[in-house]
Amino acid sequence: MPDPQRAINAAQTRNAIFLVLAVTAGATAVDRTRRVCGDLDALVRAVGARDVQGNLSCTIAFGLDGWDRLFGQPRPFALHPFRELRSGRRFAPSTPGDVLVHIRAERMDLCFELAAQIMAQLIASVTPVDETHGFRYFDDRDLTGFVDGTENPSGAESVAATIVGDEDETFAGGSYVMVQKYLHDLPSWQRLSTETQEGIIGRTKLDDIELDDASKPPFAHNALTTLVEGGIEIKILRYNMPFGKVSDGDSGTYFIGYARSLHPLETMLEKMVVGRPPGNYDRLLDFTHPVTGTNFFAPSVEFLAALATGQPVPTLPVATAAAQARAHADLGGALNIGNLKGVLQHE
Repeated sequence: MPDPQRAINAAQTRNAIFLVLAVTAGATAVDRTRRVCGDLDALVRAVGARDVQGNLSCTIAFGLDGWDRLFGQPRPFALHPFRELRSGRRFAPSTPGDVLVHIRAERMDLCFELAAQIMAQLIASVTPVDETHGFRYFDDRDLTGFVDGTENPSGAESVAATIVGDEDETFAGGSYVMVQKYLHDLPSWQRLSTETQEGIIGRTKLDDIELDDASKPPFAHNALTTLVEGGIEIKILRYNMPFGKVSDGDSGTYFIGYARSLHPLETMLEKMVVGRPPGNYDRLLDFTHPVTGTNFFAPSVEFLAALATGQPVPTLPVATAAAQARAHADLGGALNIGNLKGVLQHE
């Protein structure tokens, strides 16, 4: 089987940058984007060599429209646009995105340098839709104060949950990805008692112990995001990260889930928004709401390597890539972050 991108099942890190990009019009932009994607592994190695203990890694994935423009047919069997969900006051919107760049490391400077190198290489070939900088919050906690990612699979179980196999032989070694950017109403959340918060999450706040079935409400977050089919629990792999700004109060969680198909990701979200049965929705959504929603497919290492032209893109000297990208933006180029159709963006 082709090799999956290494970062998909790598250990969680302390920092991350999430870039969602739109490929600009024209054959030149398409060709340049394909070339940079094909040489991405070399860029990761060059930047990561500055601190091999920093665990720099990067996953690149493509939305349906981006896939069609960059690669055409065939396409991954289950890749389709994000399906909007609405129920009562709850709304999970679908937002654009041709390319997802998910950068992770123990050090933010490594994440930043790789993001800058990628954007400097792409220059006028892409328009950023969203850029979010995530950070580890104490002992893997969300800004709600609860530990996040407790139920992530590991080892062989993680690979089985995330990597496409012979069900789509052409794209074996790939993985489906869903991203959503959630903004939290933290003042309202903090007005709740700890006991009420624990009922909404389904775990204790201090020591992260799952509530027993007798005391866990049916609307608890972890109850509705557990998926059992045919007596087997279907797992996904989450690399969620808190993000935020202290000055304006906008902060939340960047949800990113990897899975072998979009089915478990979409089913879990439907249970959260609509409820199962309908009306038994995730009460956490009374205190947080998504402002983005996009599906992607992360192809195998071999697929990406086939995009390389034999002439690697050059790695720019340290501390110059960001300046080159910024200079292009100042000239009216494509690098102004935060044009997500009127939705405010947050670092």
